[in-house]
Amino acid sequence: MVSKSAFDRDDVGFAVPAVPGMPESEIQTPCLILDLDALERNIRKMGDYARAKNMNHRAHGKMHKSVDVLRLQQELGGAIGVCCQKVSEAEVFARAGIRDILISNEVRDPAKIDRLARLPAFGGRVIVCVDDIDNVPELSAAARRHGTLIDCLVEMDCGAGRCGVTSAQAVLAIAEAIAAAPSLRFAGLQAYQGAMQHLDKFEDRKRKLDAAIAQVREAVDLLERNGMKPELVSGGGTGSYHFESMSGVYNELQCGSYAFMDADYGRIRDADGNRIDQGEWENALFILTAVMSHAKPGEAICDAGLKVQSVDSGLPVIHGRNDVVYVSCSDEHGVISDPDGVLAINEKLRLVPGHCDPTCNVHDWYVGVRNGVVETLWPVSARGKAY
Repeated sequence: MVSKSAFDRDDVGFAVPAVPGMPESEIQTPCLILDLDALERNIRKMGDYARAKNMNHRAHGKMHKSVDVLRLQQELGGAIGVCCQKVSEAEVFARAGIRDILISNEVRDPAKIDRLARLPAFGGRVIVCVDDIDNVPELSAAARRHGTLIDCLVEMDCGAGRCGVTSAQAVLAIAEAIAAAPSLRFAGLQAYQGAMQHLDKFEDRKRKLDAAIAQVREAVDLLERNGMKPELVSGGGTGSYHFESMSGVYNELQCGSYAFMDADYGRIRDADGNRIDQGEWENALFILTAVMSHAKPGEAICDAGLKVQSVDSGLPVIHGRNDVVYVSCSDEHGVISDPDGVLAINEKLRLVPGHCDPTCNVHDWYVGVRNGVVETLWPVSARGKAY
């Protein structure tokens, strides 16, 4: 957390968008703001759910890239640690004292493997995914060189069509190679079905997960018959965690977007047909933007364009308004349909981004707001750590 003395009002608008104690109306735009009350409710809710289902929750750091948010997930939600996608991202959390880190991805480049092998020296557990038996000696050699231990999960492709092996026999072969390799430890399975997370209908997501769970169960059964019971069977996202937690085979969830929510996740439906951002989770992350031009009738221009958000999953949604609509964007500008001319110059709007993860990665700061006042300023700690 950034202390109140780290910046002053002279820094606002250049180094930072706001400072603690400032009213929300004075925050410089465009920037990311967090509704701290909503964020805390989301975090507690996921923590309560995971505990009730006897599941670990390992929060996905690639979503927020923030040490401060992760610490809040640990303190309020009981998260056991963090998932990262890249070695450099993981190193940010390791250097900050996070003691249980899963790189939920493969690491093959020799320089990255060497850096990975040094991470346990920061004092915590480091886990990495493996989907190729040839990766095992690479990891082992690096860990031996640095005198460290790396835990490994065999990654299964259970429907996402990206990394991972598909057969139980392939899982067993890699697991046995890991168990036999010096300075490595077989810790279990990575089985995240990412391709179905944003399917709108609950029934469609369930169908995909039923197939994934059967595939994972087959692998677990084979491992257990060969005396290699996995400690961790890890997976589950904001769109699927209900299914993994009820499977009887998974024991760890990797949910990330639930804490912030975005417009794309908000569109998916729960078992009762309700949008999940209207009861299950709350929008806690917003791009704060301001109207900068209204030269044309029926059209306002705001200062939040492509450079402050990702639109790969669709345009942002203006929060709490049904009289104006964000309709297009270019580098520095957003176009808002305002048929009745209700928006005023410098009026501020909260935008729910289409996709939170890549949107967060283009910002330096989160401005935490409570009751209309800036309470805290958090850096996007691992911004740009893509190595």
